[in-house]
Amino acid sequence: MAELSPARPRTNSGPGRLLIAVYLLFAIAASSRATLQIVTRFDEAPLAYLLSALAAVVYIVAAAGLARAGHAGRRIALACCALELVGVVGVGAFSLARPDLFPDETVWSGFGSGYGYIPLVLPILGLVWLRHTRSRTAPAPS
Repeated sequence: MAELSPARPRTNSGPGRLLIAVYLLFAIAASSRATLQIVTRFDEAPLAYLLSALAAVVYIVAAAGLARAGHAGRRIALACCALELVGVVGVGAFSLARPDLFPDETVWSGFGSGYGYIPLVLPILGLVWLRHTRSRTAPAPS
């Protein structure tokens, strides 16, 4: 008789709660900053401000995915963490290569240097946590 696979570890328990809290903190920070910048100075750096708004949306959706903890939540969190990592590395490199396009910082510019590089580390931690909490299936019987 085949063994049942162990229960799927939950992404919203243990260290996952801290991860969700950091994502929510960054969601608030990025959305507040982007909203203020878009409303008051959009014409000064539209690309930078729209990228900050995108980062805010990614943080909000990632936090929701991690908090939901089911199959769909895991898939959403995985997609957001991957998008976030690509975004912070891509925008970080682009902002250093073409600083003229970034007259003001974004959350992801300079690889998140304005936020202590947490935007660079956060998606890596998210991906590691998602891998750590993934379902482990029992080996097939011989």
